[in-house]
Amino acid sequence: MSEERRHFIKGTAAAALTASVGAGMTPRVWAAGSDAPEKKEVRIGFIPLTDCASVVMASVLKFDEKYGIKIIPTKEASWAGVRDKLVNGELDMAHVLYGLIYGVHLGIGGPKKDMALLMTLNHNGQAITLSKKLAEKGAVDGTSLAKLMGTDKREYTFAQTFPTGTHAMWLYYWLATYGVNPMKDAKIITVPPPQMVANMRVGNMDGYCVGEPWGHRAIIDGIGITGVTTQDIWKDHPEKVLGTTSDFVKQNPNTARAVIMAVLEASRWIDAGLQNKNKMAETIAEKSYVNTSVDAINQRILGRYQNGLGKTWDDPNYMKFFNDGSVNFPYLSDGMWFLTQHKRWGLLKDHPDYLAVAKQVNQVELYKQAASQLKISVPASPMRSSKLIDGTLWDGKDPAKYADSFKVRA
Repeated sequence: MSEERRHFIKGTAAAALTASVGAGMTPRVWAAGSDAPEKKEVRIGFIPLTDCASVVMASVLKFDEKYGIKIIPTKEASWAGVRDKLVNGELDMAHVLYGLIYGVHLGIGGPKKDMALLMTLNHNGQAITLSKKLAEKGAVDGTSLAKLMGTDKREYTFAQTFPTGTHAMWLYYWLATYGVNPMKDAKIITVPPPQMVANMRVGNMDGYCVGEPWGHRAIIDGIGITGVTTQDIWKDHPEKVLGTTSDFVKQNPNTARAVIMAVLEASRWIDAGLQNKNKMAETIAEKSYVNTSVDAINQRILGRYQNGLGKTWDDPNYMKFFNDGSVNFPYLSDGMWFLTQHKRWGLLKDHPDYLAVAKQVNQVELYKQAASQLKISVPASPMRSSKLIDGTLWDGKDPAKYADSFKVRA
C-alpha cells in the first residue's frame, strides 16, 4: 500500500471516529480499523494502598469484561519495583505515583524510558504522620515541628516513598512552608508504603508521608499522629495515576482505551455511595490486596478523620476516585507542577520544556475518547489553577518562574 493511500485511510478512520463520537454513538473505527483490544490480558501492578481501589474493583466487579479485556491486578512490594517492571515490560500498566511516571520519562527516577499517563486515579487522601515521641514534645503540626527542630537540635529523619513521587513532594513542600529545608535540615529516607508503620514503631523515623491506610493505621496502633493531610497542602491534588510506557500505548491503543473505560466505571461505582465505599473497603482490606483491617480503611474514605490526639473532624476533601468525573482527567498543569518541584529540589538541573513534556506524557486525547463513550464530561481546558498551603497560586502559566520563586529550595 502506498504511503499516500495509508495516510488517506488513517485520515478517513479518524474522521469517522470524530463524527461518531460527536453524535454520541459508539465509534466503529479505532486503531487499525477495529476497536478490538490488541491485548486481552492486562497485568496492572499496584501497591497496597487505599487508592489502588479503582484498579482492583474494575477487576473484581468485572467491568473489564465489558470492554473485552481481563485486568490482572499484581501486588508489588515497592515503587522502585513497579518502575522496573513497567520499564522492562513485566507489567503492562500500574497504579503508580504521578511523579514517578515523570521521573522515569526524564531519566531522573531510574532508567530513562518514554512514559504515558492514561488517567488520574484519585485526588486527596494522603497524610504526613509524626511520631508519638515528637507529639509528646509538642510537635503536632508544621509550626510546632519547625519550632522543635530549631530548639531541640539533632538529626531528624523523615520518610517518603519514592524520590520523584508525590509523597516526597508533599513532604518537602510542607516542611518548606514552615521554613524547614528538607535537603539541609533533615535526613530523608525512602521506605515502601506498607513498611512505614513498622519502621516508625521501631524508631527509624520521626515522620513519614504516605497514602492511606498507613496514616490511619499509625493512629490505630498508637504510634503516630496526623500532622497534616495532603488535601490541606493542596485541595484536590492529583495523586496516583494509571501509568504505562509510551510504547505500550502505541502498540495497544485499543487496550489502553478499554482499560481507561473499565477503571472509569469502577471509579464512578466507588464514589456512588456509602454502600459501595464499604464494599470497596472490605474488598481491598483482604490479604491479596492491602492486607489490613477494614477499620483502617473505611473511616477516612468517608472523610471521618482523627489525629491521634483526641481531635476528630469531618473532611469534605477526602479521597475521591471520580467525583462527577473531575478527578480522572489528566490535566497537563498537574504534570507540570511535579516538574516544577523536581526543579525546585535539584532533581532536574535545568528547566525542561514543561508544557511539551506534559503533552508527551499525559494522554489527553485517549482519555477524552474513553470518557466520551461513558458520557463523562471533560473540562474545557487541560489546565487548572489551585492555591497551595503557602498561599502560592499554581496555574501552569509560567512554570519556570514559579519553580524559581520559592525561597526554600535545594
